[in-house]
Amino acid sequence: MKQDPSPEVSIIIPAYNEAQSLGRVLDEIKSLPLDAEIIVVDDGSTDDTSAVARAREGVRVIEHPYNIGNGAAIKRGIWAARGRVIVMMDGDGQHRPADVPRLVAQTARYDMVVGARTRESDSALHRDVANRFYNLIASYIAGYPVRDLTSGFRAIRAPVAKRFAYLLPNGFSYPTTLTLACFRAGHSVRYEPIVALARTGRSKIRLLRDGMGFLLTLLRIGTLFAPLKIFLPLALSLLLIGSAYGAYILLSARRFSQMAGLTVLVGIVLFMLGLISEQIALLRMMQVGMYHPDHEDIL
Repeated sequence: MKQDPSPEVSIIIPAYNEAQSLGRVLDEIKSLPLDAEIIVVDDGSTDDTSAVARAREGVRVIEHPYNIGNGAAIKRGIWAARGRVIVMMDGDGQHRPADVPRLVAQTARYDMVVGARTRESDSALHRDVANRFYNLIASYIAGYPVRDLTSGFRAIRAPVAKRFAYLLPNGFSYPTTLTLACFRAGHSVRYEPIVALARTGRSKIRLLRDGMGFLLTLLRIGTLFAPLKIFLPLALSLLLIGSAYGAYILLSARRFSQMAGLTVLVGIVLFMLGLISEQIALLRMMQVGMYHPDHEDIL
């Protein structure tokens, strides 16, 4: 691979105890016909992950003193990246390096290209079900079809990645944040079909803990970027419940229900809070440059 002070592509690999598979992944990446730098961010590994990476010529290694999180490693890599396009992929062997040029090529037209796992991918049934559930919620918040919300294999134009890096959480839910931020800011996103392989070693993701983390991140990002989409369903639900209950009490008992009135009032307040939050979100995005009618200045 050609090494250049300003490479076309920066490939970021967050790694935590991936010594068993990382060497093969790096060798395959180095054989690609790309003008690229490889950045391995060792997130406090207790095995030989750093040594394996350093044994490959031209690989930049950044080490965390202890395990901070997958998202923290990605952020560290984004800030260190020098390429025009940033590729994020795992070092456990589930992402095929041969797919990298295909994703990078699509960034000529799209701001971010996500490797969307197909049915042929090697994944557990419970994760497939959970991912479909997350995709549905994310599609509602984003207002666009989200085919693979949690995929960590993606290529993104460097200015866009650096602009959103501060929003990314330290855990495994960084793909969720990055996806919704791009959609909400009006960036173009493409889902490129890929086949994910079985990972080498034990998965670092815990279904219950990280699953709740993904769900909370969806709600947090939804409240940050599109608060009315969170407040409106709650407000309408309370308005409908309060109105229906109030009408039932009025017709059956010939009296006004204070509980029904309070429920309707809370629904109205939530709706107004949603409207105010929506305006604040738009103003905040304009202030930090996330929303602009012309994105050419950041691309």
